[in-house]
Amino acid sequence: MVARRVAVIGVASGYGAGDPACQDGSEVVRALRFLSDLEAVDDGLHWDEPVRAAQPVPADPIEAVQGVAARLADSVGRHLAQGDFPLVIGGDHSCAIGTWSGVKRALGAPARLGLIWIDAHMDSHTVATSQTRHIHGMPLASLLGHGDPRLTGVAGDGPKLLPEDVCLIGVRSFESDEAALLRQLGVRVYFMHEIRRRGLSEVFAEALHLVSEHTRGYGISIDLDVLDPAEGPGVGTPVPGGLLRADMTDALALAHGDEKLLAVEIVEYNPYLDEHFVTARAIHDLCQSLIP
Repeated sequence: MVARRVAVIGVASGYGAGDPACQDGSEVVRALRFLSDLEAVDDGLHWDEPVRAAQPVPADPIEAVQGVAARLADSVGRHLAQGDFPLVIGGDHSCAIGTWSGVKRALGAPARLGLIWIDAHMDSHTVATSQTRHIHGMPLASLLGHGDPRLTGVAGDGPKLLPEDVCLIGVRSFESDEAALLRQLGVRVYFMHEIRRRGLSEVFAEALHLVSEHTRGYGISIDLDVLDPAEGPGVGTPVPGGLLRADMTDALALAHGDEKLLAVEIVEYNPYLDEHFVTARAIHDLCQSLIP
């Protein structure tokens, strides 16, 4: 396997969230050098310029998110074209629209992209079904081709993912409308009760097979609120009963060095809620498990 340079792309955007504080998450990780040991190795992590909204920021949150997603898609695509491995650190989870739209465009129209979505939530609302209208609750629906055309049309019109190439892991907080959409589409969802019964590593191995079997490659999107709040307090929407960091790092290591793994994103880090930087250290451990 040829070593790939890891390009870290910080996303300074919280426009899709109710609390925008996660816009500072990637800069805190960089400034306080939580990934310094991974940066020091040969062909290790290299930080790119952060992705920000255009100034002045549009008043409409959808337009602000659309602009950030388009810039992020361009950055991800550029790094893939250079042979790099993009590691996106957000920012709220609406940045996933940019990350995976950029990967899909780089692969080309005929190619199928797989995605493992690790999250306490489904993030599969549309504007029509969301009570809060927060866009970080809509990115997966957008990538599947459902929702506002300004979001589904980032980096090319149409769905970026087929339902059969997507699975969710760690879900334990959701609304009926988004669950109905995923059920109608046939997306595989691993709820926490199944993970507790089977074990995370077994579930993750099965998910890897699902998203890679018929695709050119796959990605992994991690919302830090999938962690139990005791081990990941630095998030905007904590949900009790989540995954443990040690279990996650063991499971994610199954994808380490996989040539079909195209990119990774880690999102929703709120440094202002992160007591003793517990969550920042979790970001380090997750990166260490995954980067090629």
